[in-house]
This record gives sequence, structure tokens and C-alpha cells, in this order.
Amino acid sequence: MTSHSGTVSDPIYRGRTLVAGSATGPILHLTEPLSFWGGMEVATGRIIDQHHPQVGTCLSGCILVMPAGRGSSSSSSVLAEAIYAGTAPAAIILSEPDVIVALGAMVAKELYGLSCPVVVIEEPTFDEGTLIEVNATTEAAICRIAGGSHRAKPTAL
Repeated sequence: MTSHSGTVSDPIYRGRTLVAGSATGPILHLTEPLSFWGGMEVATGRIIDQHHPQVGTCLSGCILVMPAGRGSSSSSSVLAEAIYAGTAPAAIILSEPDVIVALGAMVAKELYGLSCPVVVIEEPTFDEGTLIEVNATTEAAICRIAGGSHRAKPTAL
């Protein structure tokens, strides 16, 4: 279960942690789920799925918000490789649990000691580009605006 508190201009979301860690970055909402396998280029962090509406968008360093991953168990290994390469999202916020996405982040944490928090928040409404802090512990995940209303625009090709 997720909850929302704070003011309208400064929302705080509490959710469920799938993979613990802390990260800060600009929000990037995907309009459709993404399969990391065949959908993201590890070397650049860009969406390469030609059928995805946000093809060309760079995921590196953002707080990625999407409903869920899209298929293929190989997505976990691609996400782990991207985390290792430094081209993955800084954190991932899902609307529903996705074990494949979580597994990729867990593998990177175990093998490389690198963190990409994965959390579940049912309906986050952070504005695109808003700088967000994600703090995910084994007890809970908290997401809030970082240091005011700083905005950064995600990049596309």
C-alpha cells in the first residue's frame, strides 16, 4: 500500500521497497512499459525499442517512473549491466511490483555493490523533470522533491 502526504506543491510518497537504496535524479515518466532487453542500449542508456513512443530518450541518471517492466526475463541482466556501466536510471518507481526489474537491481547490488533502488508507488504524480530523492529501506520507501523545485529536462535524440 502506498500513501501520499505533504502539500500539493511538495508531495511526499510512501511506498513499498523492492530493492533498497538511495538516489536523486529528475523524474522521467514512461507512457508505456519498457523491456530493458531489446528496449534499452546499455552503452548509452537510451531507449532503442523503435515501437516505444519515447524511443531515443536517455534513461541514465533519471528517476524512472513506469507502470511495470515489459516481459523477457533477460531484462534483469540488461538492467544489471546498465547499472554496472553507469547508464541505468538512478532509481525506478513502478506502479506494480515487477520481479524481473527488481532482480536486475538486486544482481547489480550483489555482484558490483552498486545500487539502483526499485520501489512501488501506485500513482505518483511528480511532474516530469522534477528533481526527486528516493530513500528505500527494508521497512519503506519515501520519495520527495529534492531541494525545492529544481527541474531538469530528460534528453532525447
